[in-house]
Amino acid sequence: MKLTHIFAVCFMLLAPIAYASNEETVVPQDETTQQQAEYEEWAGQILASLQKNQGRISLPGTDATLNIPDEFYFLSAKDAETVLVDVWGNPPGQNVLGMIFPANFTPFDAESWAVTVEYEQDGYVSDEDAADIDYTELLVQMQQDTAEASKERVEHGYEPIALVGWAAKPFYDQAQHKLHWAKEIQFGDNEVNTLNYNIRVLGRKGVLVLNFIAGMEQLPQINQNLDSVLALAEFNSGAQYADFNPELDQVAAYGLGALVAGKVLAKTGFLALALVFLKKFGVFILLGLGALLRKLFAKKSVPTSPN
Repeated sequence: MKLTHIFAVCFMLLAPIAYASNEETVVPQDETTQQQAEYEEWAGQILASLQKNQGRISLPGTDATLNIPDEFYFLSAKDAETVLVDVWGNPPGQNVLGMIFPANFTPFDAESWAVTVEYEQDGYVSDEDAADIDYTELLVQMQQDTAEASKERVEHGYEPIALVGWAAKPFYDQAQHKLHWAKEIQFGDNEVNTLNYNIRVLGRKGVLVLNFIAGMEQLPQINQNLDSVLALAEFNSGAQYADFNPELDQVAAYGLGALVAGKVLAKTGFLALALVFLKKFGVFILLGLGALLRKLFAKKSVPTSPN
């Protein structure tokens, strides 16, 4: 079932009486019921196809591991693509390694949030400039770059995007070699802005990229879970930041400031902004199906990775 069908169902449930050419048209109740039944069936099929994973999970091609406790579950790259594209309405071809969700929510719940997982193997990122970065000045440049790239996004048929500002100013933990910050982003004329909370875990040969996707009103909840999520990802022994060997290893052509600014943006414009994920809100609240599908999803077995 396509997103256009989803919104049609939501509209019909909110406004069963439509007006055209000054004539009142009443949407038949049986048609509304049929649309809702089709939507419920589609959502149920999506949930049935998703495989929740917990425990120790090796991320292929990264020399990194996730440790997913009972409070969370992990979706594979294939299942993550389904959620991002089919459920949340993002462009296809995201190429994420997976997604992390809080255990008490499904991807359809308006209250849910998620963390996408990616990896960039561009070499060892030096943190020597950590104390010298002017994040206020950097924000202004990022807003200008976003406005320019948004024009290309619109040309490709997607709604415009604007970087409103910091939701949390960048912070670098030099002991753990983990960098995190949050951006407030507006998609089109959406009344609810999107929160993109970014985490970068530095390693010997590259960087793990973890990004929260949520609404701005969920920022307090994300802050409460930040330390827990930061603890989920680690590089394996021999691939950690401290294992860097300047005689053997490649050094990335950028530093921490470029990680925050989005080093890919200057290269790919629209493609970078296409990967700023949007979460559709309120679908299940309107349909009143959230509790039912949460119950069904909770009954699914949760395999623990043997790794």
